[in-house]
Amino acid sequence: MYLIVVGAGSIGTPLAKIATEGGNEVVVIERDSAKAEAAATQFDCLVLNDDATKKETLRDAGADRADALISTTDQDATNIMVCLLSKELEIPNIVSVVHNPEHMNLYREIGVNTMENPQRLIAEYLYRSVKRPSIVDYMRIGEEAEVFEIRVDEGAPIDGMSIQEAAQSGHLHSDMLVVAIERNGEGEPITPRGETVVEGGDLLTVYSARGATPDVTDVFGHFEDH
Repeated sequence: MYLIVVGAGSIGTPLAKIATEGGNEVVVIERDSAKAEAAATQFDCLVLNDDATKKETLRDAGADRADALISTTDQDATNIMVCLLSKELEIPNIVSVVHNPEHMNLYREIGVNTMENPQRLIAEYLYRSVKRPSIVDYMRIGEEAEVFEIRVDEGAPIDGMSIQEAAQSGHLHSDMLVVAIERNGEGEPITPRGETVVEGGDLLTVYSARGATPDVTDVFGHFEDH
């Protein structure tokens, strides 16, 4: 994939690292000369020390053959301008960071995929890791629904139950779904069926329409504050 990354800051730098290590052809555009020089020394990619809000800069970066552009600067105005120019240059996949939620509709009108306020997402993740330590990882879907990973404690209410038994007994609510089970000593994750038995120590991937609330996670043996 040919990828243009705009910005070599706290988001663009690790993004460039991941993309180059993944074998992609990457071009980084960074207006700040020090950041541009740092990126050029770190990554095996072309780094342009230039202004990405100029159409000519995007052309120099190879917009005519780019598969995607990701704008990661800390200014929404810059990201919006870059996205507008990228649309004009017909880059097929355009993604941008959005810092102010009030600007989300504008990005949608442009037709750009967005990631809302990464700093807030990180802060929320860190708060969640303290408030709900039983959750190994999670992803929010919409306003309330979440997909999360959680370890089953030995002796938990669901320990030793099949998925079907747990559902029939009310331990798994009707709006919950166990998506995958990782078990020590077994290579590939288990795709759970109704007769699949949950064991203490299993790492479950769970979908919950109401989110990972305490009343949802109690069944896995994590009796946290309600």
